[in-house]
This record gives sequence, C-alpha cells and structure tokens, in this order.
Amino acid sequence: MPEKLAERYDENELIHLAALNQYAYCPRRCALIHIEQLWEENLFTAEGKVMHEKVDTANRESRGKIRIEYGVPLRSLRLGLIGKADVVEFHKKDDGAWLPFPVEYKRGKPKLDDSDKVQLCAQAICLEEMLGGNIPSGAIFYGQTRRRMEVVFDNVLRMETEETAKKVHELIESGITPKAEYSAKCKKCSLLELCLPKVSRKASKYLLSVVEE
Repeated sequence: MPEKLAERYDENELIHLAALNQYAYCPRRCALIHIEQLWEENLFTAEGKVMHEKVDTANRESRGKIRIEYGVPLRSLRLGLIGKADVVEFHKKDDGAWLPFPVEYKRGKPKLDDSDKVQLCAQAICLEEMLGGNIPSGAIFYGQTRRRMEVVFDNVLRMETEETAKKVHELIESGITPKAEYSAKCKKCSLLELCLPKVSRKASKYLLSVVEE
C-alpha cells in the first residue's frame, strides 16, 4: 500500500470520489473540473444527470432478502474521499448478516478503460471503512444497454483504485493542469469546447518551435 494511503486524511482534504472516474478517463478533465472549476453540460452529461436524479428521488425498497437504499452518503478518511452511492443493495446472507452491494448508474455503455470500475470500487472501499467487513462485488447499470455489469473487487482493481485516489490528491495539491492530448475520448467529453485539445496541442508545438529557434 502506498505510504500516504496508510495515513488518514483530514475532513478538509476530502475529494469527491467521482474525481477518480474523471482522472481515470482523463487527468486533464479531472484538473479542469477540480482545479480550474470548469464545467459544461452536453447531451451525455444531461442524460446522465436525469438518470441520477431519478435514482436519487426513489424511495427505500425491500424485495425479499434484498433491502435497497438510494443516495447513500459515503466517506473514506483513509483514501480521502467523500460522495454518495446511487444505490446500495443489502443482501441478507444465510447467517442473517447484510452484505452491501453498491450499484452505480451510467447513461452510456461499458467503457474500454476502468474509469467506471474504479469509481464503483472506491464506493465499496468507503462502505467497508464505514460498516466494516469485506465487499466482494458490485454492479454498474448502463442506460444504453439496459443491463447490469457485475464488477468483482479483486486485488488488482483495489490497487488501481487506491493508486488513482493518491494521484488525484497529488494532482489537486499541485494546482497544475496537465497539457492537452487529443484522443477519441475527447469527442464525448463535455469540456471539449473549454479544453480545445487540438488547438492547445498546435499552440504547444508552435511555442516549442519558436523557443528552439
């Protein structure tokens, strides 16, 4: 475990756990939101917001051996995270104990990277710290496919999540926004018009050529 993660963060050092998703997707996007305080709605973020609002306004449910809680507050002083889970299902085990099962709602479809998995795993780590015990898995519901994808919180994903949390803290503490690097991900990013990755890349190359001359 990284040395910093063995410590406990203060309340004023906590970052929103959604920042881990944003960093895993694009460190520059994370910096634009959490350092420069920029945000821009687009179709994708608007649809996602509507989906989360529907979940947040739902009532508590019970279905046999499953109890469902919505908008559950989360916190981890070890990782320095705060936020909330869209849904936490509590599954009653044979011994009578309730096993938490976090469920995150996303508007699109499963991503090629681990950004969504990292966010969900961070929720599980928060729940473990708050409630005790071990949470082996959770799920992500994607609106485009209308299906759940189960996510196993194995050691590899847990290490990636903890390392991402550490990197996000370091990024925000540095106050430095990474330079733009255009990729296919940029097309769906709500900050495309604010980030201007193609323009920024051309400008950087131009300035570098001037300096070299």
